[in-house]
Amino acid sequence: MNVSELARKLRTTTNELFEILPAVGFDIGRRAIKIDDRQAKRILEQWPRLLSRYKAQLAEAAEAEIKAKNGPVQEAPKEPVAIPQLITVKDFAIKLKMPLPKVMGELMKNGVLSSMNERIDFDTASIVGQELGYEIIPEASTDEKKEQTSSEKLEGLLAESDASKLQERPPVVVVMGHVDHGKTKLLDAIRTTNVVEGESGGITQHIGAYQVEKKGKKITFIDTPGHEAFTTMRSRGARVADIAILVIAADDSIQPQTKESIKIIKSAQLPMIVAINKIDKPEANQEKVKQDLAALGLTPEEWGGDTICVPISAKQGTGIDDLLEMILLVAETEKDEIRANPNKAAVGTIIESHVDKGQGPVATVLIQNGTLKRGDLITVGDIFYGKIKSMKNYLGNNVDQATPSMPIEISGLKANASIGDVLQVTDTVERKNRIKTYDLKNQATAYTKPVEINKEKIAAGVKALNVIIKADVLGSLEAVISSLLQIENPEVSVNIIDKGLGNINDNDVERAITANAIVFGFNVKPTQTAERLAQDKKVEIKIYEVIYHLLEDVKKRLEEMLSPEVIRTDFGRVKVLAIFKQEKNLMVIGGSVTKDKAVNNAKVDVIRDKHKIATGSIVKLQMNKINVNEVSQGNECGIQYEGKPVIEVGDSLEVYQEEIKKKKL
Repeated sequence: MNVSELARKLRTTTNELFEILPAVGFDIGRRAIKIDDRQAKRILEQWPRLLSRYKAQLAEAAEAEIKAKNGPVQEAPKEPVAIPQLITVKDFAIKLKMPLPKVMGELMKNGVLSSMNERIDFDTASIVGQELGYEIIPEASTDEKKEQTSSEKLEGLLAESDASKLQERPPVVVVMGHVDHGKTKLLDAIRTTNVVEGESGGITQHIGAYQVEKKGKKITFIDTPGHEAFTTMRSRGARVADIAILVIAADDSIQPQTKESIKIIKSAQLPMIVAINKIDKPEANQEKVKQDLAALGLTPEEWGGDTICVPISAKQGTGIDDLLEMILLVAETEKDEIRANPNKAAVGTIIESHVDKGQGPVATVLIQNGTLKRGDLITVGDIFYGKIKSMKNYLGNNVDQATPSMPIEISGLKANASIGDVLQVTDTVERKNRIKTYDLKNQATAYTKPVEINKEKIAAGVKALNVIIKADVLGSLEAVISSLLQIENPEVSVNIIDKGLGNINDNDVERAITANAIVFGFNVKPTQTAERLAQDKKVEIKIYEVIYHLLEDVKKRLEEMLSPEVIRTDFGRVKVLAIFKQEKNLMVIGGSVTKDKAVNNAKVDVIRDKHKIATGSIVKLQMNKINVNEVSQGNECGIQYEGKPVIEVGDSLEVYQEEIKKKKL
């Protein structure tokens, strides 16, 4: 018998069989394809007992591990127990310092039947933990830990400089605000270029960093996407900045992402300049914007507060010089903070990362201290990432070095760096700190949140839309995944079975074939061979350049998977008094309306002895041999009934109408 067939009969997986059978005395290799029929018969007959024995062995092993790690089993700890969003039952027991069988038993009491290696979600663990006398709190996510670690590391590195060697550097300005309020158009006006037309749908999809010069002084600008999906990217943009410009459209005032940007700016403790944009529009209302700002505790300077407001029109170029001068003025007041030592080995922050077809992994770095030079050996997050082969400034020109506050694109990396990571120049490289082959494969998406579908949802009958996501850069990939995971519905869910950077290749299509998935590409294309394979195997590949369109398509597909809502409207009841005609699927009857009314073209349930025995419909309704649309209570009528001919005298007909309504997310 094939191992896969045996696994199917036992309602388990081949991997579990390869793990369980040797542990309970059956000699079967890890690569076995077939198993002796006599052995297979014994396994089928003894499976419940074998499974129980295996679980007992696991429980003993887990108990020994708990004791080895934590010493004797203790009572509930005084301190709260922090756990991640997903945790195995075994690890949960170790965290609680409790016997595994007791934890599994408590899970069973709450209707959760799981093995020690199965994962449970935070809500389940929290309920069970509380019943066992523990306070369960969420553990900080990998992303949060990483952000905090990178921030602390960067602060430490920048604080190392000798104060006497610090020099003035260009201020780094982050541009933030609600989507479509004119952030990128403002940068266009500042740089006298036209980035908006290069961005799909006029929406900035990536972090961009640029430099301009005003009165002989350079200013670095970071443009962050305003779409709600790019919250994390905006936070990263604020983290490396010295000054924040909050763009608010004069015709739209403060919107949800405006408030979110204000929170980010405040938490980063950045001096803020409000640019009131689109003042050229007839419906522009600067006073309304100022009132809304004051309501949030940001009183404008002209009203006696300390919030700087500069009216501008990015479209017409009005007020741009005033804004730049205000930036230089604020930078002057903050000059003690805006300093660096250009004569040190470079330190910077990764603000974007992607894979270039010709150059391989490429990263955009904002240098914050020291000078980065072509040929420097660099580490990212204390891991050696390679030697810089080339550097390009924001104009795309090759340069040999980058000084503090200069955004630079570097190539020569051996793997994709994660956004927010700290880049350092190093003199020596230890072998143990070199990026490993495994990391090369996984680094691109390592920091994004886990995208596993909830097994309990599937078991409960939730329909899943299987998708594979490919994107051009790391920030966009994270934003797409984050947005998809926020789509919640009790009936349907998105199952992201794979994700990655770069163009869609044969492997992506093969994976989609296996998982019956759709491949979504964001700012990427399929290779020619992948496209041909997809056509041959009828795998759907969808390419998008605007995140709105991708999300709308996914939502539309999920809505099509929703079961339609059936709305029933009851009309009345008819008592059957006579049967005049009976055919294969047709009957003509006479009856009396005993409740409310009978309605033509309505559906009917045939009721006998309080039980429904058939369902049909009224195709013709008559009163006094005249066709009518309805007959009210107390009147007799003739009915032509279409359906199973089972109606007898004395039956009742429940008359109703059903409306099929499509559900929306």
